[in-house]
Amino acid sequence: MLLYKQKKNQGAKGNRLLISINVLGSAGPIRFVVGEEELVAAVIDTALKCYAREGRLPVLGSDLNYFLLYCPTSGSDALSPWDMIGSAGARNFLLCKKPKTDVMADDRSSPAAAISRKGSGSWKSWINKSFSLKVSSH
Repeated sequence: MLLYKQKKNQGAKGNRLLISINVLGSAGPIRFVVGEEELVAAVIDTALKCYAREGRLPVLGSDLNYFLLYCPTSGSDALSPWDMIGSAGARNFLLCKKPKTDVMADDRSSPAAAISRKGSGSWKSWINKSFSLKVSSH
């Protein structure tokens, strides 16, 4: 009986869309159902969670602020995070990481990012140093 009531309430949400999101560098699209009124930011968040749950490569992360959603039919401009997904008039999208220059400009303002950049400067040298410390002779 409870399941019947939930299905009744779902019909009041409006139109639902099956969307397909291609992730740049990934093997295939992610498909899931969203409401027509959902914001683009919420769709990006859902896509990142589905991507991580499926264990796809390359690993993207979970911060939706580092990603842009493009609609192939609307030109070269990314969709605004505050737009509704139904306003694009499409069901196929492309998810890309923001260019490194934009991300680095945001990171320079935080003191934690400045601290992490101090030191040897290379993660490879850090790994080599950490492995060399663990090797012990008998």
